[in-house]
Amino acid sequence: MARRSLSVSSAARDAKRIKLDHLTSEDFKNGVVLAPMVRSGALPNRLYALKHGAKLVWGPEIVDKAILHAERVVDPVTGIVSYKGNSKAMFTTHPVEKPYLIYQIGSANPDLALQAAQTVIQDVAGVDLNCGCPKPFSTQGGMGAALLSTPDLLCSILTKLRQNLPAHITVSAKIRLLPDQKDTLDLVRQIVETGITNLTVHCRTRNMRPREKALIERLREIVEFVEGLGKGVSVIANGDCVSFEDAKRVKKITGAHSVMIATAAESNPTCFAPVPLTDLEKTLVPQYIRMCKYLDNHWSSTKWCVAQFKGTHPNIPKPERKAIHDAIAQAKSYDDAERLHLIGPEGWNGDEVFAEIVRIIEGRQSGASTPSLLEDIPAASEEATTTEDVAETAEEDMNLLWTPQNTQNPEPPSLAAPLGVANELRVTIPAAISGVDAPTPTPGGGIPLSALSA
Repeated sequence: MARRSLSVSSAARDAKRIKLDHLTSEDFKNGVVLAPMVRSGALPNRLYALKHGAKLVWGPEIVDKAILHAERVVDPVTGIVSYKGNSKAMFTTHPVEKPYLIYQIGSANPDLALQAAQTVIQDVAGVDLNCGCPKPFSTQGGMGAALLSTPDLLCSILTKLRQNLPAHITVSAKIRLLPDQKDTLDLVRQIVETGITNLTVHCRTRNMRPREKALIERLREIVEFVEGLGKGVSVIANGDCVSFEDAKRVKKITGAHSVMIATAAESNPTCFAPVPLTDLEKTLVPQYIRMCKYLDNHWSSTKWCVAQFKGTHPNIPKPERKAIHDAIAQAKSYDDAERLHLIGPEGWNGDEVFAEIVRIIEGRQSGASTPSLLEDIPAASEEATTTEDVAETAEEDMNLLWTPQNTQNPEPPSLAAPLGVANELRVTIPAAISGVDAPTPTPGGGIPLSALSA
């Protein structure tokens, strides 16, 4: 596919500027937010999440050194801001999402973390330190979940960021639970004292796999502990939330100020709405592809994200769904997508799709608000109105929300991740015992061993 020239044109129009006061801890409360995810956290998915009610969105983790060597380029037609590496953009954003965008850094060095943050602060509302990802591509060099074993280093990075970044840029952290609750509370206390605005807690320990039930019942004590410190820090719950309605259940159990959705948003970026879209092959995929082409999103990224979309199908019969997914698998370019009838009868009107999303997001500035977890919003159906019903429905839906088996792994596993001092709580459970092998860094990427031997 021919790439659009990024040279400045005399006919270019400037991207519309968004005026918004900087984020505070209150902006992290009473909402549902998008988790940082490799590949699935790309700009198109973030835009759709914001359109359908996500209060804030996290970008995918980017290692500090990587962004330092990137070139910032602005597309004069779309306003897209790209941080380009040697071959393609490693991070893209647009001014419309800036007031809601949290940039996640992978780092184990205070100075490099600060340099990375300073590189992108003109395009984001806040920066977040990844202290929870257990995948080797993150933990190599002491980043991600490896920081849980080095709390002094973890806190020195956060302190460096808070003391040196402008006051309007929020600083936050995302951690996992430690095996012992007392140790977790001690770590949380140290983190809160660095001056952060928000703490997100993934309610699993480092060695827990995605298919293991999140320990959300442990979070309430943490939330109350943080509130008792009197620093005004918000706490976001992460783990096993599948929808806006399900977020109410999680908030009720944990007392968290907001709830973060990961894998479910990978499967359906509209899950932040009280009534998300169904029949995504017709209601989301065509317009998504058209917008991605307009935004010059690389086809491989577009195809990968579209291949993850799934959900309920009240109106599309199974043979038709299969034909659409077969066409997605066959398509090798945007031209193929058109030839295989994946873009719908509207043709290439991605500019109109994008303009509508921008209009909706900008509407927040004129009084339109995102769904609040404090509001008593009717459920998507008359069923599942109790906490038990919502939990049962969520459990049934979880079967649809795991990354497909033959997904290509962008970061092959390795044995280079530092585990700190070895003990029985830190030894990784062999796949032959756990029954799950996880070859992809996207949440829910486990592949049952039974499927490999079938």
